[in-house]
Amino acid sequence: MKRILFTLITAGSLASCATGPNAQTGTVVGALGGAAAGGIIGNQSGRGLEGAAIGAGLGALAGNAIGNSQDQRNYYHNGGYYNQRGYRNGRYYYY
Repeated sequence: MKRILFTLITAGSLASCATGPNAQTGTVVGALGGAAAGGIIGNQSGRGLEGAAIGAGLGALAGNAIGNSQDQRNYYHNGGYYNQRGYRNGRYYYY
């Protein structure tokens, strides 16, 4: 159990490194989905709580990685602007 707790703390600290809006949303959605899937799988072996905890940690990492890649793509696609409003070519944009 100590090993699982250490893994979850490490996963949570690594997942908090990327803080863009998609990364944050991805972390939460990934943790919820991973906890649900891990709980179901862990329940089959009689360890539902441990399965949910492991699934939440892994889901949070995966969701954060996916959301962070979307944030980086949006940042570079918009010419380095990140969550800014402004005019470009005579039109109003939300970056």
